[in-house]
Amino acid sequence: QLQLVESGGGLVQPGGSLRLSCAASRFTLDHYTIGWFLQAPGKEREGVSCISKSGGRTNYADSVKGRFTISRDNAKNTVYLQMNSLKPEDTGVYYCAAGSSCPAGVAYFGSWGQGTQVTVSS
Repeated sequence: QLQLVESGGGLVQPGGSLRLSCAASRFTLDHYTIGWFLQAPGKEREGVSCISKSGGRTNYADSVKGRFTISRDNAKNTVYLQMNSLKPEDTGVYYCAAGSSCPAGVAYFGSWGQGTQVTVSS
């Protein structure tokens, strides 16, 4: 079964940057569309961004357009989420997951990682 592991979270000041990584084990990532999701405190998990198998199609939530960039390096079996100009409302646990199409809702993704905490605060 595909296993995904997120990393790169942390505490950052407003306006700062972080790069999250989603690494796969047991299977190669190039068979999957990958999505990034945010679960903010007290809120439901929601989609942030996704990228197609080849990387040719990407999608972003309106709240992160122009600030976040998703990319993938299939040779390294890793998908990245570069997050710039971070805001306090970007705070929460970020998860990556595998799906079959981009964009698609949370219910269409599986093989969820354990998540990585991002806190944007001064």
